[in-house]
Amino acid sequence: MKYAGRLAAAAIAGVLSLAACGTDNNTDADSGAPAAGSSAAAGGLSGTINAAGSSAQGPAIEEWKKSFQSANPGVSLNYQPSGSGAGVQAFVQGTVAFAGSDSALKDDKGEPAQADARCKTGKAINLPMVTGPVAVVYNLPGVDGLQLSPKTIAGIFNSQITKWDDPAIKADNPDAKLPSTAIQAFHRSDESGTSDNFTKFLKTTADWPYEPAKAWPAEAKGQGSKGSDGVASSVKSTEASISYVDLAYAENSQLQKAKVANGSGEFVELTPESAAKTVESAEIVGTGNDLKLSIDYATKAAGAYPIVLVTYEITCEKGLSAEDTKLVKSFLTYTASDEGQQALTGLGYAPLPASLLTKVRTAVEAIS
Repeated sequence: MKYAGRLAAAAIAGVLSLAACGTDNNTDADSGAPAAGSSAAAGGLSGTINAAGSSAQGPAIEEWKKSFQSANPGVSLNYQPSGSGAGVQAFVQGTVAFAGSDSALKDDKGEPAQADARCKTGKAINLPMVTGPVAVVYNLPGVDGLQLSPKTIAGIFNSQITKWDDPAIKADNPDAKLPSTAIQAFHRSDESGTSDNFTKFLKTTADWPYEPAKAWPAEAKGQGSKGSDGVASSVKSTEASISYVDLAYAENSQLQKAKVANGSGEFVELTPESAAKTVESAEIVGTGNDLKLSIDYATKAAGAYPIVLVTYEITCEKGLSAEDTKLVKSFLTYTASDEGQQALTGLGYAPLPASLLTKVRTAVEAIS
């Protein structure tokens, strides 16, 4: 059955109190995993969790890893931020227990069937775990508060707008003093869920002639940098540059962020709160415990920042080894808990909307 409906809005601070009430017995008897909303401590766990994928969620994983391993000193989490495409392939090949990906498994690439085959006795599921807003970052000394419409952004990244004083950029910024400098546009050189979401936004809202994909279209040209950290570093060190990167990396690198026009033409500053307003309108299009989302990049909601991604953990509902099942279920139970979600608010992420988080917790509980 296909799920539909709008997800309830989430306040960024203090929203995640769903599991604060309840029994003090917060340990799952079969898995050793803490119940959703409890402490990371699971007690008696040991082993190694191998995972790989999205560099966008790298800082989130590192934060979760610290708390989880502190509570479970016998567990080692080995996460390689190799990019969403590489992570999905590693999961399909069976070399990791879960993949981090900024895109759900893609039907047109046969990924769901490949992942199901890897799981053998069950289905692969997409579990949204955190909202990672995508910032349009730039390095243009003397120009603060840059505003860009989707059409202008598409022109820049399709190498049609090549100077900072192009009439299209002037129209978006009538009061700015724009230099005639050549634009240095950077994109991800590796397969990336960030690129996939960014090009979905462009395809939905502007005249973007290429199909959305994890791999950047060669015809659009520009300069490539590997990983979110590589993109942020390139913009930081290159004057007159522009790119797209997850908010966490933009803030860590202290990069300027452009205001982006949403579907109503309102130029919106990127904050966790403005990104959450777009996630509010996401639709669940997966079945059962597969929580694949469809995001409305053309949202007209007041104050909604339109370029967002929801980063997933992809794993088997059934079919992992007994050890991996216990460890992955315990770790994901923690990441979906109040404690795990609240740990992200200072890192440039937005916690999941409360109604979606409830479904994530139910799906994690079903891992066996």
